[in-house]
Amino acid sequence: MNIGKKSRLARLFHPVSGRGVIVPLDHGATLGPIQGLTDPAQCIAKLCGDLSLVQGLVLHRGVLEQVSSVLSPYDLPARVLHLSASTAVSPKVTEKALVASVEDALRMGADAVSVHVNLGVDAEPDMLRDFGLVSSYCQQWGMPLLAMMYTRVDGQVSNATAHVAHAARLAAEMGADLVKVGYPGSAEAMEEVVGGCFIPVLIAGGEKCADNQQALQMVAQAIAGGAAGVCMGRNVFQQEHAADFINEVGLAVHGWRPALDRHVPQTAAS
Repeated sequence: MNIGKKSRLARLFHPVSGRGVIVPLDHGATLGPIQGLTDPAQCIAKLCGDLSLVQGLVLHRGVLEQVSSVLSPYDLPARVLHLSASTAVSPKVTEKALVASVEDALRMGADAVSVHVNLGVDAEPDMLRDFGLVSSYCQQWGMPLLAMMYTRVDGQVSNATAHVAHAARLAAEMGADLVKVGYPGSAEAMEEVVGGCFIPVLIAGGEKCADNQQALQMVAQAIAGGAAGVCMGRNVFQQEHAADFINEVGLAVHGWRPALDRHVPQTAAS
């Protein structure tokens, strides 16, 4: 692996647990200024009070530029420039277009890039073509690539194990360095997905759960099934007490609460 890519990719995973908590904050482009994201810089400052809690943020270029101007780079985790966009205003919201490039990410000091691909929609071939193009540039420049892969059946997102496993494997086959997929429903199903994929697999949080414990249970089961971490947005930044919740996510992902236990796993501290 390119030494530049190796060092950038390492920033997305905690050095002790080897797992990652990534918070996507790209929702403003698709949904507008939704709850929790009206002020991205304020949101990030709350989430990243202790940098061991969050390994990465997924941002569109305008937000990356805005937060970089008001927050010190030392106050930010790894920055992932999101290259895909569509809007909920459009009847073709599932058709993601490339709106930034790997070169943009390099110029802006990003540590990785991400693309969003929806399988099972009319525009699938176009999104796969764009994915391949981005993957080629990432290999050329030593830039890590996060693929956000979703499968749709009859217009609805499908998290059936076979669909999730296929989406994850496709991302690996096309050269992604890590992949975000929907949670397939159980630790056993997660194990099947991970077993068929040769790159780290992260689970998506999806829409905000009505019950925080439901979200935390999902994370714990995914980790038990071999997931390398989470890429969770609304279930994090739409919390009334986001910093407290991300602390609990850290416990589920890393096996300890980094902010409270000074990065020492519970097994070592007990």
